[in-house]
Amino acid sequence: MSDIERESMEFDVVIVGAGPAGLSAAIRLKQLDPDLSVVVLEKGGEVGAHILSGAVVDPIGIDRLLPNWREDSDHPFKTPVTDDQFLILGPAGSLRLPNVLMPPLMNNHGNYIVSLGNVCRWLAGHAEALGVEIYPGFAAADLMYDENGAVTGVITGDMGVERDGTPGPNYAPGMALLGKYVLIGEGVRGSLAKKLIAKYNLADGREPQKFGIGLKELWQVKPENHKPGLVQHSFGWPLGGETGGGSFLYHLEDNLVAVGFVVHLNYKNPYLSPFEEFQRFKTHPAIAPTFEGGKRISYGARAITEGGYQSVPKLSFPGGALIGCSAGFVNVPRIKGSHNAVLSGMLAAEHVAEAIAAGREHDELTGYEAAWRESDIGKDLKKVRNVKPLWSKFGLWLGVGLGGLDMWLNSIFGFSPFGTMKHGKTDAESLEPASKHKKIEYPKPDGVLTFDRLSSVFLSNTNHEEDQPIHLQVKDMDLQKRSEHDVYAGPSSRYCPAGVYEWVDADGNAAADKMGVDVRYVINAQNCVHCKTCDIKDPNQNINWVPPQGGEGPVYPNM
Repeated sequence: MSDIERESMEFDVVIVGAGPAGLSAAIRLKQLDPDLSVVVLEKGGEVGAHILSGAVVDPIGIDRLLPNWREDSDHPFKTPVTDDQFLILGPAGSLRLPNVLMPPLMNNHGNYIVSLGNVCRWLAGHAEALGVEIYPGFAAADLMYDENGAVTGVITGDMGVERDGTPGPNYAPGMALLGKYVLIGEGVRGSLAKKLIAKYNLADGREPQKFGIGLKELWQVKPENHKPGLVQHSFGWPLGGETGGGSFLYHLEDNLVAVGFVVHLNYKNPYLSPFEEFQRFKTHPAIAPTFEGGKRISYGARAITEGGYQSVPKLSFPGGALIGCSAGFVNVPRIKGSHNAVLSGMLAAEHVAEAIAAGREHDELTGYEAAWRESDIGKDLKKVRNVKPLWSKFGLWLGVGLGGLDMWLNSIFGFSPFGTMKHGKTDAESLEPASKHKKIEYPKPDGVLTFDRLSSVFLSNTNHEEDQPIHLQVKDMDLQKRSEHDVYAGPSSRYCPAGVYEWVDADGNAAADKMGVDVRYVINAQNCVHCKTCDIKDPNQNINWVPPQGGEGPVYPNM
């Protein structure tokens, strides 16, 4: 990229990602100093297009960022939580846990059920009103450094590149956007964050980051099945005791219900399919009645950071910082991260503004790194730091019980008898060879309540130009055949929620678990919903997700 002549633009601050963290950082910077020049890059074709979350939002961050937001008639927080339910599901029945048993931090009173994409669209309006420049459709593809190794800016992706990597007739080189500081808010498993963590050893001394995959559908249900403000979480069936995960049903306004399913990506069985488990979950007798006579109107999937307190990398590097889910600020038992994303964007902005006011640039924001653990972000994550490792170590029933006890002790006494537990293996290392497991036979979709991948991807409005380099880079195709297929029975064909990866035989038939026959690896990159699961779960870390051309991917309305 360095040999290409590029146009450049200079700003005080360059922010990658128009999510809650990036937009909050931009707004806070302009609040602190209206004269600062701030630009936000967004790889989606519009702000909110790639945003996917439950979402029940704790307004603590928005309250601090925009204290008078409730007076804004256009705000998206229309549905306050009115009822909180926790269910344990068995194959044929369910048990509701009394709310009194749940630690106080699990209480959703005062929170809002909302589309996080719409929250970002709303925040973008506030940012632009303050003079922030937002460039949707521009994917940040690489970083720029000075002679001392400090980050000085980002390069947007080239457009019009042919499949073989050569410039096509509509080729346009990406631009260089230079800043005194660069904030990285790409979301989970961002490509630039990966580079920065590796280059500056930001994960040294931390536990491995852990992940889950979250799948979500938005339904229009019959009025008699709609309960505005109802928040329902469950765990148990259809996942076994050794596989972590859970579900949510959130009843929004206008007869809309968001249903989601999360599978922790440290599962062992390569035959497991998170997408199929999600479809199966909806058939449970405690769940299915909600959707009777309803219509599915949208679908999406996204990886979730689950490592928490002990897995957050060092946040500052020479010339910038990580914010939001690029840093890994999700509170796993609460299934919430947007409040911490907003708070982290604000915290980073305050340290950036202070540095620029002092005449500094391209140095390390050590104050931001030092401050987060004592902030409300650190306090939020510290109380729940052992919930994930306890579940992973002891399984569903004992692990969840111990996790609940640990949250109570942390909330009341401020300590844990477990100290701060380790996560151990990465999610890629957790996968076991197929020879250790039995194949899972999933029921065929009925097209009414349960669906296949391709009809689901259609509802995500995903689109990629086919004549461009594949943005899902398999580093060693021979290794993929020798290990991913021959040892693990092709788990990419199951963990991908969009049907991107296929092992097929000479006749084009599925052959992920067929040994002793000639197979080839098919990558349907145009289906990709940018969830990043392949980048995380491939057992050899042989797949690298990079951004496609700017503006491509899913377009999530109201998700």
